[in-house]
Amino acid sequence: MFNSIRGFVTAKSPEALYLLSGDIEWEIAMPINDIHGLALKSELRVFTWLYHRDDQMKLFGFANERRRSTFLELLKVDGIGPKGAIKIMGGISQDDLECALENGDLTRLEAVPGLGKKTAQKMLLSLKGKLVQNNEKQAVSSPYNDLVEALANMGYDRRSAAEALAKAEASGIGADLPYKEKEKQLFKEAIVYLSGSN
Repeated sequence: MFNSIRGFVTAKSPEALYLLSGDIEWEIAMPINDIHGLALKSELRVFTWLYHRDDQMKLFGFANERRRSTFLELLKVDGIGPKGAIKIMGGISQDDLECALENGDLTRLEAVPGLGKKTAQKMLLSLKGKLVQNNEKQAVSSPYNDLVEALANMGYDRRSAAEALAKAEASGIGADLPYKEKEKQLFKEAIVYLSGSN
């Protein structure tokens, strides 16, 4: 419903940021380490997610899309709700969280305030490899994202796939063809580049 809100910081607490956008002041629940360091009256863009139930609506916010993506992945773990996900993210840096999940570091996860052993184990089972993979996807920008994804599924690195497609397009491959045909030609040529045959 809301992707992001841009406004001025009017107040903050350990649990929430207050952002004035136009004539509306938003109360946005955020991880404490996303709030920390923000100055009053500073302008910023907050990426949002709306929690909606019959008896409650709450807006959650994040410093960037990477943080929001992490929050949404945490919600998929059995036993972690929105408040719990925000608390977990506030107790560990993004890089440390990704590193702990990638390396299966249960001890590091258990050290996060409010995160018990069982939930930490569930996080490892559910999220190992996912946060890094999602962030790699976000880091790669290409007008041919479907082709990048198809090449990645074939085992090629996403960044290299995007570069190969850009190189193929720059060479003029399929320039005079309809879009779908052009995609097919670019895909074939990208594989040639990636296989080192060109």
